[in-house]
Amino acid sequence: MLGTYDTYDAALSVVDRLARAEFPVKQMSIVGSDLRTVERVTGKMTYGRAALAGAASGMWFGLFLGLLLFIFSPSQNAILYVGAAVLIGAGFGMLFGIVSYALNRRRRDFTSIHQVIAAKYEIMIDPSLTAKAQEVLAIPQDS
Repeated sequence: MLGTYDTYDAALSVVDRLARAEFPVKQMSIVGSDLRTVERVTGKMTYGRAALAGAASGMWFGLFLGLLLFIFSPSQNAILYVGAAVLIGAGFGMLFGIVSYALNRRRRDFTSIHQVIAAKYEIMIDPSLTAKAQEVLAIPQDS
């Protein structure tokens, strides 16, 4: 192990510094430990938000299907298929978003983002390279 750091950015800067010194960083790993799950609440879920999220997701799926039709269709109207698929996808996505929210409303009435955060980050390295890495890190950085 080369070192332990409180933040991922601190560990990343050490690896970056070694990479700039032409050190073989391919043989290094940044390992996070003492993992926690953090759920950040971003707002209250409403029928409008559920419809908008469903429509956006349906549009992406519709765009994907429409582009497949566009690529494999010899018709001159193939570009219209893309637009139609996007609109139909948005409609069905909106419908599924509203129905899903209505069914799960009492269990989850908010939106959130999940993150996995480590309490500390260790830089693991091949033991035969540890001394060389410490020498490189001991050299003052150019500003």
